[in-house]
Amino acid sequence: MKKGIFIAAAVIFSNQLHAQKDTTSKTLDEVIVTANKFPQKVSETGKVVTIITQDQLQKSYGKSLGEVLNQQPGLNINGADNNLGTNQTVYTRGASSANTLIMLDGVPLYDASGISNEFDLNNFALDNIERIEILKGSQSTLYGSDAVAGVINIISKKGEKKPFNLNTDLSAGSYNTYKGGLSISGTNSKGQTYFISYNKIYSKGFSSAYDSTGKRNFDKDGFNQDVIQVNYTFKPIKNTSVRLFGKYNNNHADIDAGAFADDKDYTYHNSNTIAGASVDYKIKTGFIKLQYSYNRFNRNFIDDSTDVGGFSTYQNGRYNGTSNFAEAYANLNLTKHIELLAGVDYRENKTDQLYIYLPDYGFPSLPISGDSAHTNQISGYASLFLKSANGFNLDFGGRWNQHNIYGNNLTYSVNPFFVINNHYKIYANVSSGYRVPSLYQLYSEFGNKDLKPELTTSYEAGVQYYTGNINARATAFIRNGKDIFLFYTDPTTFASRYINGDVQHDYGIETEATIHFTKAFSVALNYTYVDGKITTKEFPGKDTSFFNLYKRPKNILNLFLNYSVTKSLYLSTHLKTVSTAYEPQYMAAPYQLNAYYTLDFFGRFKFNNKYSLFADLQNITDQKYFVTRGFTTKGFNVNGGVQIRL
Repeated sequence: MKKGIFIAAAVIFSNQLHAQKDTTSKTLDEVIVTANKFPQKVSETGKVVTIITQDQLQKSYGKSLGEVLNQQPGLNINGADNNLGTNQTVYTRGASSANTLIMLDGVPLYDASGISNEFDLNNFALDNIERIEILKGSQSTLYGSDAVAGVINIISKKGEKKPFNLNTDLSAGSYNTYKGGLSISGTNSKGQTYFISYNKIYSKGFSSAYDSTGKRNFDKDGFNQDVIQVNYTFKPIKNTSVRLFGKYNNNHADIDAGAFADDKDYTYHNSNTIAGASVDYKIKTGFIKLQYSYNRFNRNFIDDSTDVGGFSTYQNGRYNGTSNFAEAYANLNLTKHIELLAGVDYRENKTDQLYIYLPDYGFPSLPISGDSAHTNQISGYASLFLKSANGFNLDFGGRWNQHNIYGNNLTYSVNPFFVINNHYKIYANVSSGYRVPSLYQLYSEFGNKDLKPELTTSYEAGVQYYTGNINARATAFIRNGKDIFLFYTDPTTFASRYINGDVQHDYGIETEATIHFTKAFSVALNYTYVDGKITTKEFPGKDTSFFNLYKRPKNILNLFLNYSVTKSLYLSTHLKTVSTAYEPQYMAAPYQLNAYYTLDFFGRFKFNNKYSLFADLQNITDQKYFVTRGFTTKGFNVNGGVQIRL
């Protein structure tokens, strides 16, 4: 990307911030549930929340969940621009992976078999999502470990008002990619709601590894996915609602040996099962909620060595992980101006892993058993909300954690904010975060049972402005951490393991704004700047302080032009500019990932409320760029299809 393009985009941003609003934002009266675990208006919380509505999701057909999130302020989804099936790594405000908690309907999701416990966004079908709420800043007080940089709450579809609804989506596009979804849903006279869906993706894809010569005939790496999701809600007695839910995901993909390295026989298979139940009981002064979920991953990586693409002649990795989560909490309106939230939750993770690598060069990988590789944690938390008639509000709380390895820990949050004339909101947050090592970081061949938990303190302050056609928000943030998890290789013995670093200091700003010039035409823009460094003595030959936000560009800007030409025809253009980033290299200086831009176009034509056509054109100028060195990103690609609502 030329410097002039990025500078011009920045000038547009600085000149028009006062007259724009983020397309994901709504008015201060928009109702959210993630900020404090109960329904409340945006004006009633001082936390930074971005909302992706159902209307916006319908205008994003053809995209993956990772691609939708990658357009939001403060988020960078590494892998969203690569081949389908590529692991999606979420960076929120520059924080390292696994510092963002992914939730489904308020239930935390983990992959206990993974390196850092993070849940892969590939396991969601966009068709099954009603809305998304993104909560930024440290949320460990309400949501526990892993919510250090923020929370992404995926709110699923539950059932529509009519007794029976049939929805289907069919599309086809570049790289021989075909997507389809079918769902039935409804509500009967007794108030019972149901939602049942099946989604399918098949793609021949392209080579995940980049062929730098263009002459080595790298094979295409395909992706095949099946997703089944169910929600059923009923009311057994007065004031009581029970929801049963389940989701099954099955992925199969071809993968390559590594950067610039093809492998024609390397595949992975991943299945994920989620099941659970929740009970909501209304009382005179609020409600009580109980919920439980079971989450299991089975992952298998195998290279049968017909084609030797890397250093080994045979690889077979089997990774199984199980998570259990149970929670009970109550929301109570103590007075007109005082509200209380209090609860307790229990989390349990365990994993079984077996990795065979031949030849092993004298470093065999030992199996991990769930009998030894397991953790559990019980927590109690409470938050108090003080609301005054003059617009001043205060939200503060604390959390106590009891971990089977790390013992007791306390976190806190303090969030004062002030609403003026329902047009301005001024807010500040001070909060602490707590993240324990994953099972892999503790028990694998690179594990270190002496690891300490990461501890962080976060600060943010900002202002939001809203009128009838303008919504703008600017937030500055600082995040200080200690005992940060690092992967360290001894330069003498070449032995590798996880260690604790010393101090991490990150900071930045995020701004978002939209202006509706008319009912039909709007312009939206968001810009995020992040920077940071680590101070440590663990790396001989390096300075004690150095930049380490690898794969995280300092500057990301998104610009949208949205135009409803008629009631039937909607058009949207999206420009994204991304500055230089860096990727760590083994025993070498970091590799520079060059700046780039992409230009996308989306169009939808609705014949009526039942039938519509859409087309999604991405990277129209066919830019060549890397978000991970040696792995191909999508060039110009097209996806189009039909939506049917009966």
